[in-house]
Amino acid sequence: MSPEYIKSLSLEDKELLCSELRDKIIHTVSTNGGHLGSNLGAVELTVALLSVFDYTKDKIVFDVGHQAYSYKLMTGRFDRFDTLRQKGGVSGFPRISESPYDAFDTGHSSTSISAALGMARARDLKGEDNYVVAIIGDGAMTGGLSYEALNDLGHSRKKMLVILNDNEMSIDKNVGGMSKYLKNLRISSGYLSAKRNTENFLTRNLPVIGKPIMKMMLSVKNFFRFAVNKQQTSMFEDLGLVYYGPRDGHDLKGLIKHLDAVKDIKGPVLLHICTKKGKGYKFAEEEPSSYHGVGPFDISKGVVSSGKLSYTTAFAGALTELATKNKKVLGISAAMAQGTGMDKFAFKFPERFFDCGIAEEHAVTMAGGLAVSGFIPVVAIYSSFLQRAYDQIIHDVCFMNLHVVFAIDRSGFVGNDGHTHNGLHDISYLNSMPGMTVLSPRDYSDLKKCMDYAINKCEGPVAIRYPRGSSVFEEEGPLYTEAEDLFKPHVQSDLGDEFAILSTGFIAEQCQDAVLKLSELGFKGKHINITAVKPMPSEEIYELTKNVRYVFTVEEAILSGGFGENLMEQLKGRDLKIIPFGVEDQMIRAGTYKEQLVDSKLDADSIVSRIRSVL
Repeated sequence: MSPEYIKSLSLEDKELLCSELRDKIIHTVSTNGGHLGSNLGAVELTVALLSVFDYTKDKIVFDVGHQAYSYKLMTGRFDRFDTLRQKGGVSGFPRISESPYDAFDTGHSSTSISAALGMARARDLKGEDNYVVAIIGDGAMTGGLSYEALNDLGHSRKKMLVILNDNEMSIDKNVGGMSKYLKNLRISSGYLSAKRNTENFLTRNLPVIGKPIMKMMLSVKNFFRFAVNKQQTSMFEDLGLVYYGPRDGHDLKGLIKHLDAVKDIKGPVLLHICTKKGKGYKFAEEEPSSYHGVGPFDISKGVVSSGKLSYTTAFAGALTELATKNKKVLGISAAMAQGTGMDKFAFKFPERFFDCGIAEEHAVTMAGGLAVSGFIPVVAIYSSFLQRAYDQIIHDVCFMNLHVVFAIDRSGFVGNDGHTHNGLHDISYLNSMPGMTVLSPRDYSDLKKCMDYAINKCEGPVAIRYPRGSSVFEEEGPLYTEAEDLFKPHVQSDLGDEFAILSTGFIAEQCQDAVLKLSELGFKGKHINITAVKPMPSEEIYELTKNVRYVFTVEEAILSGGFGENLMEQLKGRDLKIIPFGVEDQMIRAGTYKEQLVDSKLDADSIVSRIRSVL
């Protein structure tokens, strides 16, 4: 679908195209899973964008990127869209390696304005004349990076368009001052439109006396501003951007008109549009939070919960139970209460729960403030998102040895969301932090015991990493009894001394399977599971493995700075042959969880093959 073809379509055909795009998105996501609500809400915006701009030369930068399905469908990927989020298929997010028309890799929030400003500056340095457009949701505007970028953009006076897609949602309902501010802008658009129309009339029709008149009006406009609706100029204008809006984000004709009108303004412009998340699919419109990211579902029935216990629900249950007994426990989320299970805590203890918006750095430092005041904050954030708060964890928690509990969901591989969402770096960066305790539970009962230790027995910072999905071990009963210690290695299978596999956390499933398969092939070894990654029970490990020919460590994380390397360092000089297995290629892309394990050679069959080659 070429830019020329899109521009040549009649308004009626473009509206029909919107319906076809929605239908394609709904049917594909119902089969493959994916981000539904945000993409359905951005259909008219995308068609309008590509009716005005030329995607072959203009730079269109999506924030987060989970609203870019329509864009992918219209930029050469329609025929392959059925492979969405599958191994080797179309990514669920913009990827420059996938298409020359994806301007920037995305996957995390609040980055679009910064990236787009870099492109605008590069354009001017090279003497080019293409347009640069950043599309950012109102949820992403709760992230500090977006304000840093807006401040710089206004100061730079670079020609660039920022489109604020305001659907009152990030994943959960938006919170905080920005949400209230945008709501006020929505209901005060009359004043702002009148103000802008007056300025345009004076500068275009009265070029000689228009500017003096405008200067004179400055002395009285504050009075009229408050007389009309008590609304000052928009924050965006105060930062140096020309503000237009709010506008109906589903009025295709109006959107095309507005985009065409603002694209040639010589400076930074912010166009504020209002859309409905889940537009065009009844179930998603009624429950937008539930339809942000979904697995395969029946279109006629909508998404139905499996009711199966997961690590996330196990965490939520443990936290709520412990908080009932310990009144100092507080819950903190960064706009992910539902995704992390914190919504259960918030429902029972609303006065003890704080949602900071998409602001992980603020969430961690605020937790430090609560901890230094005598409370026990539990910060629940996805592993890949917690990376954004690396500095705050070190400076504002660890250096003061504050009792903050980090509940790190989605550690390890996450499947179809791909490399930007995999949680493979947490062990390495947490290992380097002073005073940090790092726990990697194997199953739900182990997770519950880790939570009890972290809240009631630990005195400093502690991180508990656990995966997406469900545990296979719960059917076999709990791994640990109340008498056993989390900081001691647990021998799960002991069939001989030819080798030992040391697993940490949830990769134990693959390791246990590998030990049994190797035994069937005549190689007798043992499987030892370790919950405590830091401090590591290295001496106990040595006593259990000192008579073993080879020790293989296995972790669902990157090798550098990880569990295996740490054990090698601590047991350096001992007569022990340690060979670490972990993730060597950090760019493991979208696929099923099983496919990602295979690609990293961490599935049971690959572990068997690798150990056999050594033995």
